[in-house]
Amino acid sequence: MDSFQQLIYGFGVALQPMNLLWALVGSVLGTAIGVLPGIGPALTIALLLPVTISIAPTAAFIMFAGVLYGAMYGGSTTSILINTPGEAGSMMTALEGNKMARDGRGAPALATAAIGSFVAGTIATIALTFVAPSVAELAFILRPADYFALTVLSFCSVAVVMGASRVRGFISLFIGLALGTVGIDQMTGQPRLTFGVADLLDGVELTVVLVALFAVGEILFVASRYDRSQEKPLKVGGRWFTREDFCRSWKPWLRGTVIGFPIGTLPAGGSEIPTMLSYTLERKLAKKPEEFGHGAIEGVAGPEAANNAAAAGILVPLLTLGLPTSATAAILLAAFQNYGLQPGPNLFNSNPELVWGLIASLYIGNAMLLVLNLPLVGIWVKLLSIPKPQLYAGILIFALIGIWGVSGSVVDLMLMVAIGLMGYVMRVYDFPIAPVLIGLILGQMAENQLRVALASRQGSPWVLLETPTSVVLLLIAAGTFLVPMLLRRLRAAA
Repeated sequence: MDSFQQLIYGFGVALQPMNLLWALVGSVLGTAIGVLPGIGPALTIALLLPVTISIAPTAAFIMFAGVLYGAMYGGSTTSILINTPGEAGSMMTALEGNKMARDGRGAPALATAAIGSFVAGTIATIALTFVAPSVAELAFILRPADYFALTVLSFCSVAVVMGASRVRGFISLFIGLALGTVGIDQMTGQPRLTFGVADLLDGVELTVVLVALFAVGEILFVASRYDRSQEKPLKVGGRWFTREDFCRSWKPWLRGTVIGFPIGTLPAGGSEIPTMLSYTLERKLAKKPEEFGHGAIEGVAGPEAANNAAAAGILVPLLTLGLPTSATAAILLAAFQNYGLQPGPNLFNSNPELVWGLIASLYIGNAMLLVLNLPLVGIWVKLLSIPKPQLYAGILIFALIGIWGVSGSVVDLMLMVAIGLMGYVMRVYDFPIAPVLIGLILGQMAENQLRVALASRQGSPWVLLETPTSVVLLLIAAGTFLVPMLLRRLRAAA
């Protein structure tokens, strides 16, 4: 069947009453956590992992997709009304959106953000529908050396791009790699880094690390920086979305989509880089550049579109290659593994119901979110009145109960506390969290592919350079590490 027929089949799955309900639950939950500052989609999906273990995989991933898209919608509301981005991808929206709200133009700012998110999300999902199967077919020709080179590229790009410095990025990456080596070596059967603790023979549970870093470390960090005075949302008023607003918004929506989707598919692309690029581009192309910094609607429309398009983009490498390109994608990969599934080219053949039901649910969730966000924005703003100390304490207790419910292991609880405190220290000293997750998840894959490749050539390392794909990927990986240094030296010499 071609992609269009598969998509029709996916709609048959996603439109089942229970799956529609899960999509609605995910969309509402995603919008709510997007509105609340400091609580992003990664934290929410990490918290839901222990809870959804008894739900069918298709239903669970339809809900996760709703959370992912909903957080992008909800984040813009907080950015515009209280100048506090609900998640990182909404940072640029706050620059112009809050200025518009202070000038009494909050309604058109929220409208262009919601409609732009819908337009970009729909176009990006169409691209995902037709690009993903082609990439999955290409993945069948990749050899172990190619996969190893692909993981090296992910390691380098994530460690270099994310965070304030490469040193901190690589330290985070090596922490993740070290955690991934704990347990019994699959090839030799020897225990590694278990220190005689029997509970560690199966390795460090990914769910424990995710919940610890996001639910414990992040919440401790957010709570320690809590400032009650910042939470005074502006009133939504002024004219509604006018013809002039539409004329100034539709081109930035399309440009933001074109920027966001491809960057979202790249390792370490995430949602922050495309939103910044979109903002910069709109500022240069605007007919009234003097309005930027004082409430330009193009500065809201473009970044919001780029933000949502990037959210669809991260699903391409995740579904086709099993390669997470952001912290949220890493957690979605962990969710697949919780169900004993490995994303990759075989997933399209072995679980078409899950893959195409998930893709179809993105269209449905996008339409739901447009309805939920435009007329109901007043309800979402009321969420900001929830006392944050109680909210943060509730999240910590929920995380504790979730891990205990899944494993029933005291060792896992102790690990959760220890890794959570480590996550808090990392956030305080600006160490990026995403490389820890990428190292933990992809470390084992890199090790296995390296061993298989070396075994096929009796241990010769030249096997890693035998295919053009692996050579190109390794050169790009070296480039991500060396090019910024060369550029700095050239600038210094100029």
